Amino acid sequence: MEIYETQSEIAKRKNWLLSLVVTVLITFGVLILLQGIALALTPFLFNIELSEVLGLFSGDYSVSNGRMAMLFVQGVGSGIGFWVAAWILIHWIDRADLKWSLQLVRYDSKKMGLTFLITLGAMFFNALLVYWNSELSLPEFMSGVETWMKEMEDQLMEMTKFLTDFQTVPELLMGVVVIGVLAGIGEEMFFRGLLQPKMHRYTGSVHWGIWLTAIIFSAIHVQFYGFIPRVFLGALFGYLYVYSGSLIYPILAHIFNNSFTVILVYAANQGMVDFDIESSDSFSYPLSILGLLVLLGGIYYFKRNKPKEDERLD
Repeated sequence: MEIYETQSEIAKRKNWLLSLVVTVLITFGVLILLQGIALALTPFLFNIELSEVLGLFSGDYSVSNGRMAMLFVQGVGSGIGFWVAAWILIHWIDRADLKWSLQLVRYDSKKMGLTFLITLGAMFFNALLVYWNSELSLPEFMSGVETWMKEMEDQLMEMTKFLTDFQTVPELLMGVVVIGVLAGIGEEMFFRGLLQPKMHRYTGSVHWGIWLTAIIFSAIHVQFYGFIPRVFLGALFGYLYVYSGSLIYPILAHIFNNSFTVILVYAANQGMVDFDIESSDSFSYPLSILGLLVLLGGIYYFKRNKPKEDERLD
């Protein structure tokens, strides 16, 4: 079960709308503020003009040292931003207690190894979901929306390709820190640590809480043709939290998922493996099914061995 003990009036179920409005306002405020601070620091840290940094976000990727600058802005504005927003909301608005001493006690090396295995299985199965998602098409009357979505997806893919086209080991390490570690910690603290318990409380159902949070988690990435795979990952992280009673597991699973992908892209760029981040049909049905079986078996193990005080959970 998630750990989110609070008696704050705003955190009560009857005040769900006010709580969500405050959550949205504070979160976007923090993200915008920290991204602005990061942009202001970038010229001094990376010796490039602010106009060049802004040009990076409009598609001009010819700027020297631009990749490191963009990763820095993303790391501060998003990874650290979500963590700061979660901290403010948890400690100052909801005045909640996550009982980190208890969460850390629930860490187990055997379960941690199983978490990595579950995440690897999810990556194999997710390759199939990526393919299915890419094959979806909207009805004819929504052709305009579909065209806009594809254009947006193409722009995001170009930025992703640029960010992950690591040419040096320092760039690779920066990518692992920003895309793997900071995103893993920040997003899990916000979505699983803060938002999921709220959704659980507001809906009265742990499963609704997990899936609604996963949908929001996916939607906020604004990648329409990766929507279903990211919902699946968000739900997986949510169930890891519920059945382990510790945020440590989804945080490390998220870090492993992102970091492994980053390293795989780098290895492909160096000609060591055959991997194309743009491809949506690089999957194997047998491996996808095997991955699904592995992750389902792993989640079942977590459910059967959840902390005793959570045995009331279905």
